[in-house]
Amino acid sequence: MKIGAVEAGGTKIICATGTREGEILERVKIDTMTPDKSMPQVIDFFRKNPVEAIGIGTFGPADINEKSPTYGFITTTPKPGWNGYDLRGEFTRNFDVPVAFDTDVNGAVLGEYLWGAAKGSASAVYMTIGTGVGAGAIIDGKILKGISHPEMGHMLVRRHPGDTYKGFCPYHGDCLEGLTAGTAIGARAGKPGGEIDRSDPVWQYITYYIAQALFSIALVLMPERFILGGGVMARDHLFGTVREKFLEISNGYMQFEEVLNGIDSYIVAPGLGGDAGIRGALGLAIALLRRG
Repeated sequence: MKIGAVEAGGTKIICATGTREGEILERVKIDTMTPDKSMPQVIDFFRKNPVEAIGIGTFGPADINEKSPTYGFITTTPKPGWNGYDLRGEFTRNFDVPVAFDTDVNGAVLGEYLWGAAKGSASAVYMTIGTGVGAGAIIDGKILKGISHPEMGHMLVRRHPGDTYKGFCPYHGDCLEGLTAGTAIGARAGKPGGEIDRSDPVWQYITYYIAQALFSIALVLMPERFILGGGVMARDHLFGTVREKFLEISNGYMQFEEVLNGIDSYIVAPGLGGDAGIRGALGLAIALLRRG
């Protein structure tokens, strides 16, 4: 029997079926509109492709606490129609199969841990930098959770002395997301990030903030690997600068072989490429089945 996977993003929803070994068999992309327009298409996909379990990795904020009365809900998102939406419940009402629910970045770090750049590691952090900024962590083989999922995208960072952009986050202004997401990059340059030359100063600001965030996370979690995904990090030239700035900020404090002489393997791109999220959702369903 096949396993179902859903990667619910801010602009698109990927639905797929796959195997317990992580192989994707069928997939479809659906635009993320309001739930009444998008969800019937999602449900129809799984009616046509029956599965024994479904894993959902979603944009957030979302309630991932299994003991909460609103477990499986999208919570305070500004995305029209999705605030307070019972996403997991839509699946449990339509299908008599186990349904796992977590954030998209928690799913992505699980996918990378099982089959990608973090395979063989005991700990890793996956950060996506695109329309928004979010991160998930695996520690001792388990997804890091507390009263909710981590919100590393809202970390506060020191301002670059040359950066006058105020930040766009409606809650914190110049938090990590408010300064580094695609919206912030385009607002500074007056054009989409894909049209900005690699020599533009905006990239110095962005990499400075990302490196700060990684250093702060490293001090708290000491992961064996950082994996950076998302549309912004699709520009390969940013990785070298992030690594350089990470070492500059550390200033010799992190005296570990992995950092001092292995920085190119410590901060890396996703091993699964653009499939980290959907294969991670598959992993969520597989883990749920194994739990019984």
